[in-house]
This record gives sequence, C-alpha cells and structure tokens, in this order.
Amino acid sequence: MAILIKGGRIVDPGRFVGTGDVLIEQGKIAAVGATVAAPAGATVIDAKGLLVLPGFVDVHVHFREPGFEYKETIQSGAAAAVAGGFTTVCCMPNTNPVNDNQAVTEFILERAKQAGLAHVLPVGAITKGSEGKELAEIGDLRRSGCVAISDDGKPVMNSLVMRRAMEYAKAFDLTVVDHCEDIHLAEGGCMNEGLISTELGLPGIPAAAEDVMVARNVSLSELTGARLHLAHISTAGSVRMVREAKARGIAVTAEACPHHFTLTEEVVRGYNTHAKMNPPLRTWADVQAIKEGLRDGTIDVIATDHAPHATQEKQQDFTEAPFGIVGLETALSLTLGLVDEGVLSLEQAVTKLTSAPAAAFGLSKGTLAVGADADVVLVDPNEQWTVDPAKFRSKSRNTPFAGWKVKGRVRVTIVGGRPVFDANGAER
Repeated sequence: MAILIKGGRIVDPGRFVGTGDVLIEQGKIAAVGATVAAPAGATVIDAKGLLVLPGFVDVHVHFREPGFEYKETIQSGAAAAVAGGFTTVCCMPNTNPVNDNQAVTEFILERAKQAGLAHVLPVGAITKGSEGKELAEIGDLRRSGCVAISDDGKPVMNSLVMRRAMEYAKAFDLTVVDHCEDIHLAEGGCMNEGLISTELGLPGIPAAAEDVMVARNVSLSELTGARLHLAHISTAGSVRMVREAKARGIAVTAEACPHHFTLTEEVVRGYNTHAKMNPPLRTWADVQAIKEGLRDGTIDVIATDHAPHATQEKQQDFTEAPFGIVGLETALSLTLGLVDEGVLSLEQAVTKLTSAPAAAFGLSKGTLAVGADADVVLVDPNEQWTVDPAKFRSKSRNTPFAGWKVKGRVRVTIVGGRPVFDANGAER
C-alpha cells in the first residue's frame, strides 16, 4: 500500500526540515521533498498544520512480560507506545524469568510480532538472573535479537564483572546500559536525600549514590573502549562527569527522562507515591543541570523509563510502594515543553527522541531517509489536552502528571508503512 503524507511540516534533522510531502511504498520511505507526486491508488493523508516526524525511539521501557502481565503486557505496552508516537522501544530485562537467555528473548520478539504495533526490541541481562555475579551468555543474547545489555535496576556492583561485561559487549558490538546507583549508599532510601526527606521523615537516596557509579562506569568504558549508555541520569554531578567524559573522547551516551527535567522533590510532599521513582526526583539545581545538559548535547537522548505498576501497589505507604511511573503517552508533550521554554529547538527535541537514541544502540531507526523503514508520526504541536490516566492505553495509571494541561499530541502513527494509531481511536 502506498501512502502520501502531504503538506506537513517535515522535521528530519540533518536531512529535511520544511513543508513538504513524504511518500511511503512497500513499507519503506520512497521519497521526501517539497512536492512529491502520488502514485495511482495511493492513500493521501492531509498533514497541513501537522508535524511529520520520524517515529520516536525509546531505549528504556519496561513491558513486564513475561511474569508481571497484571502490570503491563507487550500488547498493552506497544499500544501505549504508538499512542505516544514511539515506533521502536527497547524493553529492559527485569522480567520473570529475567531475560538472560535466548528463550526469553525469542518469547518477547514473538509476542511483539503478535501485537503488530511498535517494534519491540529486547535488552538482555548482563548477568545471569541479574544477580551481578556470573555473566549471561552475551553472544547468544546478541544472536537471538537483543540490541543492548543491562541489569537495569540491579546495577552490577562488582567492577571486575562490569569490566568483563564491557569487554564482551565490545566484541559483540553491543551497548552496555547501566542504572547508575551504588546500592550500599542508596540502601533503604525512597526519595532524594535532603531537607524535604528530613521534613517528611523518609529515608533518602543521596546524589552521590548515582555520581559514584557514573564515575566508575565512565572509567571502565575508557579502559575497555566499550559503548556505555547511562540510563536516566538525574544529578548535576552526573551531567558534569558525562560532559567531561565526552570531552576526553570516551564512548558514552546518556539519557534523561521527562520527569527528571520537569519535576523536583517538592512533588513528594503529601507522600504522593506517583512521585516515587528511581533515581528519585532531585532538587531544582539538578533539574537545571539536566536541562543544560540537554541543551548543550551532553545528554543525547530523551527516554521514558516507562515503569507500569498496578493501582494497589502504588496505594501502599510511601516506603513500601514500588518505584516507577508510566511515561510513553506523556513524553512528547513534556518534551515539547522544553521547546516552548527555549531549552531546545524543535530540531534538537526531535533528534533526542529519534536519531540519537537509535545511534546510541546502533539501530537503523529514527529517520525519514529514503529506503528506511516507514516509521512516521504526525503530531499536532498546538493541540492542548489534559492528562487523564483513565484514557491511557497502558494497563497502568501510575503518573504524577494526572490533571496537567499540556500541549502537543500525536494524531497518526505509522509503523512499517502501516497506520497503527490515530487520534480518533485506539491502535488498529
């Protein structure tokens, strides 16, 4: 099926920015230009007033399947993804069983194929069972379809194990992703350590718990030459160290999440468990540092860390409730908020949602280049809407943004040349 997307404002940074047309044929981008003729029988989509963007790439999501399907399934997670404009997502291995082997990887890929929505790409575990002791079969994970390795929320504390993991990852051309947290410094904490945690009587997680592990991982990346990707950095210290590492030519990329550049620890007042995530919301100064890191390119990627939980789990006491929020369906609007604020240009924002995350993991995604997979999202940048978790495609509702009035909304999402979402209905 041929599709001509006509008259939209195309933003494909480094390739084409301006009003024009995009032609899709046989699931691929066939032409992009100021004027493209529609072949006979083509479906024409009028994109006047809309942004036409490469499909977004999220390198950090949790789809919970296998093992925790009551929180999210690959089907529901992929539905949330395409509703938010994400056509490619990389799912972390903290499932049950952990994705540390070929069988689990192939299960995830098969479920994604059955869903028929976003491209769902597995991230394999660094160590068996994510226990931080014995390396998983990294080569097998690569061959079976994993696009990176990570122990996600269980950071590898043993530096020798992490060194060996990086050496193997380099040999198999994989990116190593780390949740930077010294678990001993963070032990028992549930929010940022500081004045507010003291006032609320809640145990805190110091910024140093993140900074120490960023420093360690950067040093190991320099030693091994492996590609290192730092997940959801949240502190001014982390931003500074990544900036310095890049200046020294170390192969490090970093991501920030919308909640970490939008909210501060103040939101925890009232013991709001929807404001409980790891790393925790930090101070105003940290938020400003994250924004500056995004502005100057220190932070390459915007990712969601989409972490669904059941309602009853978040209704526990603050110290007992699980960490994490959902983010796929609000990320675009919160990112466009940085554009309105003047932190990023529109082109920079699109880059951090598309080609930059793809490059971090070595993926051929996030572009409207001729011959690329036809993963395209049409966005109304001016549509105002109110965040209503009851309308999420995700199975979970754990968001601190409920009731927020935001701007910018996905109208149509196309994956592999096939429309899979439109704003007037659910996934197709």
